[in-house]
Amino acid sequence: MMIRIRSRDGLERVSIDNPNATVSQLKTLIESQLRVPIHNQTLSTNQNLLLAKTLEDISKFTDMSDPQTLISTLGISHGSIIYLAYGGERTVAGPNIRPLGSRKMTMDDLIAKQMRITRQENPHCELVSFDRDTANAFQNYVNENLAFGVKRGGIMYGTVSAEGKVEVNFIYEPPQQGTEDNLILLRIKDEEIYVEAIAGALGMRRVGFIFTQSISQNKKDYTMSNAEVLQAAELQAEGDLKEWVTAVVKLEVNEDGGADVHFEAFQMSDMCIRLFKEGWFEKEIGEKDDPKLSKMKKEVVVGGKDTKEVDNDFFLVVVKIFDHQGPLSSTFPIENRITPVTMRALKNHLDRTKGVSFVKRISDFHLLLLLARFLDINADIPALAQCVVTQTSVPEGYQILIESMASAS
Repeated sequence: MMIRIRSRDGLERVSIDNPNATVSQLKTLIESQLRVPIHNQTLSTNQNLLLAKTLEDISKFTDMSDPQTLISTLGISHGSIIYLAYGGERTVAGPNIRPLGSRKMTMDDLIAKQMRITRQENPHCELVSFDRDTANAFQNYVNENLAFGVKRGGIMYGTVSAEGKVEVNFIYEPPQQGTEDNLILLRIKDEEIYVEAIAGALGMRRVGFIFTQSISQNKKDYTMSNAEVLQAAELQAEGDLKEWVTAVVKLEVNEDGGADVHFEAFQMSDMCIRLFKEGWFEKEIGEKDDPKLSKMKKEVVVGGKDTKEVDNDFFLVVVKIFDHQGPLSSTFPIENRITPVTMRALKNHLDRTKGVSFVKRISDFHLLLLLARFLDINADIPALAQCVVTQTSVPEGYQILIESMASAS
């Protein structure tokens, strides 16, 4: 069977003949196949091992510390991912090596010689925290309505602290077309103007991109596909925020054979964004191309070798995930889903929330986005947003106006 090993160098693979191997035997195979000495290895099924900064932090990961433990008892089977931390340096093999031979070296060759792809150890983002209701509203729709059969995406909005901590407080879902393997965002400029105006009035901004992987993708051997890397890099470059976060949501099989929704967060590395901005990525992806490899237009250096194909994991920098209870609710129907959002939804929402103050009833980004289509985006929406931010009473005139708009439905 094959087990995937993720370390600071990216995602590699180890072949195991015996499914009942022990941790000790697995470490021996890692030493022989990946050239990491046994005494330098720390293994864990917990991805946070890769975030550990000190030996003391690394020593806290003990789930695979007993050399006689059978890996099958840890839920490790064909295709499982194990995380590896190690000290020292090693040479990582690069794919599709093609020596330059004796041909004359061009300026592109010289540039490529200096374009070395290495793994970025630390993100610019200290952590990302998701508002619980916002995260649940996104994953519940994909799980219950789409059954993770097709991909879904959204733009995350929130705040960034001086320490680099990102808080996600709402997710805007643009019009889109999702298939099992691809996601096309059909962005509408006028609608995004409303979104940006609401976010600004709430004291928030774009902070990242979130997307789901379909259940068919879970059977494939990658963390993010080459198409996903391209899309994430494009949006991070456009976002122009060094703390920008890309979140991946997918189903994973648990120990009981059931499925759990799992969130992962990354930043695309500085090198990835540089390569994207400078046009190094090959953007045309063929059906026969390996989705776990990103193709370059010119050769780069990976692990000391010249290549035009780079393992996508070299471009991913893991970000820690937390959650919080943000200032907004997420109970109003969300835009651009299967069921259109109309004024009837506003009336139903106001009827359902009569027991709370009016400002609480409108403290929802998706509701404000509906109102922005009918009210003055430069005067009315900022006034309502200010009430939401300060949680002060909504002027009676606005209450009457909003209620009359709902009743007219």
